[in-house]
Formats: sequence, C-alpha cells, structure tokens
Amino acid sequence: MGSAIEFILEQIINLLILAIVVNAILSWLVAFDVVNLRHPVVRQIARFFDAVSRPVLAPFRRLIPSFGGVDVSPIVAIIVLEAISGFLIPWIFTPLHAVIG
Repeated sequence: MGSAIEFILEQIINLLILAIVVNAILSWLVAFDVVNLRHPVVRQIARFFDAVSRPVLAPFRRLIPSFGGVDVSPIVAIIVLEAISGFLIPWIFTPLHAVIG
C-alpha cells in the first residue's frame, strides 16, 4: 500500500512539473506573438495550465523577485519539486518498505 501511495505522489509531482514547463513555454509563445490568446482554444489551454501551475508557483513568486523581467520562479519550483520527488518521498516511505517488506 505504501509503494502505491509513493508512486501516486511521484506521478502527481511529475504532472505538476510538466504543467509548469508547458505554462512557461506557452507564456513565451504568447509573449513572442507566436500564438494569440484571442483564439478560444489557445485561451482555454492557457487558462488550464495557468490554473494548475499558479498554486504551485505563487509561494515562489512571493519570495523570489523577477530578474530584469524574467520570472525564475518556475525553475526554482521545478528544482524543489524534483527534490521532493527524489529525496523526501523516498525518505518518508523507506521505513514503510522495511516494515511491510
């Protein structure tokens, strides 16, 4: 049971990282006028990825200022999420593997 929860948490973190990356790329495409938010499909996609990634990025945006108009909070958020997925979750579930095991 513990490994199933561990797997689900790791996959949720991977999906959050993917959403942050897609949101960042989409914002660059909008900023460089490659895609236009006036198109309803693009607007819906942008809203979805913004709604998914905004709660994760908000604490980082409060702590980290933008440097010359460049928002580095997605990079820091991805590093923290990778650390949680790679170190914290296995550390939490290691005692469960030893007990269940």
